[in-house]
Amino acid sequence: MNLPVSSGDGFLRTERLVKRFDDVAAVDDVSLSIQKGEIFALLGSSGCGKSTLLRMLAGFEKPTSGTVILNGVDIASLPPYERPINMMFQSYALFPHLSIWDNIAFGLKREGMPRDQVAVRVEEMLKLVQLGALAKRKPHQLSGGQQQRVALARSLAKKPQLLLLDEPLGALDKKLREQTQFELVNIIETVGVTCVMVTHDQEEAMSMASRIAVMSQGRVLQVGTPKEIYEHPNCRFVADFIGNVNLFDGHLSADAVDYCEVTTDVGVVSVGHGISGSLGMPLSVAVRPEKIQISKTRPEASQNLFSGKVREIAYFGSYNTFIVEMDGGHSVKITETNTARHGSNAITWEDRVFFWWDDSAPVTLTQ
Repeated sequence: MNLPVSSGDGFLRTERLVKRFDDVAAVDDVSLSIQKGEIFALLGSSGCGKSTLLRMLAGFEKPTSGTVILNGVDIASLPPYERPINMMFQSYALFPHLSIWDNIAFGLKREGMPRDQVAVRVEEMLKLVQLGALAKRKPHQLSGGQQQRVALARSLAKKPQLLLLDEPLGALDKKLREQTQFELVNIIETVGVTCVMVTHDQEEAMSMASRIAVMSQGRVLQVGTPKEIYEHPNCRFVADFIGNVNLFDGHLSADAVDYCEVTTDVGVVSVGHGISGSLGMPLSVAVRPEKIQISKTRPEASQNLFSGKVREIAYFGSYNTFIVEMDGGHSVKITETNTARHGSNAITWEDRVFFWWDDSAPVTLTQ
């Protein structure tokens, strides 16, 4: 019997959740608190434990230890069919021989819902995902994006308390995936269901989730909003995993209330805040490519000013990327927005350039 427990701070909570396969901890002491109505992403590379964690939420894997609490009830020992949870898989798992209407109705019929109520609910879902005109078609007659919306409608039809998405857009091409991200978020927010999604795609997590948990080797390294994760990573792994970043290793050589200096292998980097650290302690400095300015002429800047030779240039339409090699061999990635349609940047391959950044741009990280 599953008795109510303290509701704590989150609608969905995991407390010291562990899953071991033999001697390997696939999920290692994970505690999360997810709010009602939130879209929460588990982000990490293959093998980090995110899918195993999702399967434990769904009930497909039994925890080695720890608890899963949903709406104040410990559900860790409940089988999947007794949990008020639905899961949408990457493959969508639609029944090829059934119409779209019958695919959405399938779970409702199995629960024994009266026929008239099934009809009302299916029509509500078709309207929600804007597929009413295609209700009689079979899955193979729909595009990938339309199939994805059918799978979502089927998952929402039973009004689950929690919706789990396993790589929800992984089967779509890049352009359709970007378009569908916003459609999916709008539908989930309209329904108001709490959602946990697993993805290895950073852009997908950043654009869809209200908060993100970055995982590595079974552990959660950082939880925060997309902006917090990107602008204020708490370790080298998160800084390097989310987006592009330049990392410089060194040691703390000055530390005051409103600034500090890190002596790195490329020179001294000034940071516009103190860290209350010990002089000489090892630190890494992270600087995002878009926060670096580049020019062939020497700027007035005196801090965080470096030089090098342009080794690579890549044109991406909305921005250019430069790879600049410093005299010591360290390569720095710099991105510059293309603001003028017919503008041409004077910088080209093998040019000697200056590059610099404001002291608010760097983030200091313990090594």
